[in-house]
Amino acid sequence: MGRFVKLATVSELPIGSAKEVEFEGRIYALFNVGGVISAIDGICPHQGGPLADGALEGTTVLCPWHGWRFDVRTGASPFGPKIKHPVFAVKIENDDILVEVP
Repeated sequence: MGRFVKLATVSELPIGSAKEVEFEGRIYALFNVGGVISAIDGICPHQGGPLADGALEGTTVLCPWHGWRFDVRTGASPFGPKIKHPVFAVKIENDDILVEVP
């Protein structure tokens, strides 16, 4: 079980936006979809594209390099059940976005 750490603030992540954050050598991608904050591994497993730079369509992010898709809430991919990207629990305390890191 991980620990929750502050990776950003809600005011830094307006609705419909994404933010890349590095913490202890790992890249996280934070997304605000309709006021709900999600956190996933920020690096696409295909060839290392930066997911926070990808287009957000509903709850799906498209990798900007090759179009791989992931649901930012579940990590699921329409490419098949074997492709699932790591997601991390998020808590909001006041304006702080806390993410459970390993």
